[in-house]
Amino acid sequence: MDYQRCTDHLARLFRIPAAQREARREHLPALLAALGRPQDGLRGAMVVGTNGKGSTAAFAVAALSAAGRRVGSMPSPHLQEARERVRVDGRPVSRAEYAAAYTEVVTATEEHGLPLSAASMCAAVAAVHFRRAGVTRVVAEAALGGRRAAVRELGLDVKVVTGVGLDHTDALGGTLARIAAAKAGAVCDGDHVVLARLHPQAQAAVEEELAQRTGLTIWQLGRQIHCTARPDATGGPVLLDVTTPRGEHRALPCPLPGTHQHHNLALGLATAAALAERGHAATPADDLLRPALAATRWPGRLELITDARLDGWHGRVLLDGAHNPQALATVTPEIERIAHAARGPRAPRTAVVFAAMHSKDAAAMLARLPGAWPLVLTRTDAPDAADPTALLARLPPGRRAGAVTAPDTTTALHRAAALAGHGGLLVALGSLRLVGEARTALGLPPA
Repeated sequence: MDYQRCTDHLARLFRIPAAQREARREHLPALLAALGRPQDGLRGAMVVGTNGKGSTAAFAVAALSAAGRRVGSMPSPHLQEARERVRVDGRPVSRAEYAAAYTEVVTATEEHGLPLSAASMCAAVAAVHFRRAGVTRVVAEAALGGRRAAVRELGLDVKVVTGVGLDHTDALGGTLARIAAAKAGAVCDGDHVVLARLHPQAQAAVEEELAQRTGLTIWQLGRQIHCTARPDATGGPVLLDVTTPRGEHRALPCPLPGTHQHHNLALGLATAAALAERGHAATPADDLLRPALAATRWPGRLELITDARLDGWHGRVLLDGAHNPQALATVTPEIERIAHAARGPRAPRTAVVFAAMHSKDAAAMLARLPGAWPLVLTRTDAPDAADPTALLARLPPGRRAGAVTAPDTTTALHRAAALAGHGGLLVALGSLRLVGEARTALGLPPA
């Protein structure tokens, strides 16, 4: 299979009904066995949570790489191309490498009559590629939940729980407690668990879930893990001091914007420390760790393109994958800071492009942003994307009056550019799929 056939096949898997996906999820253990158990050589961490998974995983990869390891990672979802879901040392594999691993998995599904769900396919393809490439250390993100996540079948013995919020309530439950329990369900007896700071309801549910396991080691931010931000004496960006039970790291740079990324960096570093505690990695010296962290990039998370061009328009574009009210509340202060960076009587305007899945609370998400900003509602090509007219109908009358709709991402960007004017700022958020489509429309390569 060539790369295009592989991506077309995966797109079809994402469109199968939920009941069929669950049935196919049951085939993954047998399929991995038919492939010769590629997961057996892997050691690493599984990252679950509502918000912060991708950034935490990216920082963990940077820390492990600084310790001299080649590190595989499995982000979910991808932004522009499926091959972004399989990375080595933070970089997506080539199209040819992805197609080779994908073909091996598809061949096995056909020979053994074991069709997979999309998430299971992604997990199997990554495991096969890592075996082909000789990569034995991996950081894997759960696509959804924890207990039933496909990547749990890889048997990684460090589990990381990032922020927990009200999202995917149709699949995970309508309360923080139920969602947190589903996430913590990824943990197995004997695991090393790394926890973010959690809302009290989520904390209680996680503790109850973990009490059912034996032989756990548990580190949590604010308890065994500490992070302190302090000014750089030279006037540069804020520096972080991070302490884990493995030791203290001082004056670490955090290249991703937003104070929430300080916590994600601390969790990522604690993940690497947990792997060292297990004997799966070494602890890097700070002089190696600092440049590795400074080079960390995570597209689509408060990603600012300062010289964006769209046909005849030029200006700034800010991309963020915040896709629930909690995430919007977290990133809005940084969005407003960027929007207001250029002040004065002729300061450029800001316009928002927004898309979301039909199950999301769009009104609660948009309520976080200034109501005076022009709003363009659109839809992505995702099968569960909300129609822009349906999004418009959900908004309160006051917000609805200043909103327009567009049938697709590219059209929405053009309409927002007209509203913001040359030199203005376009903010695209609400969906990681929207971020990916916007990056493609702006001519940015997969990263």
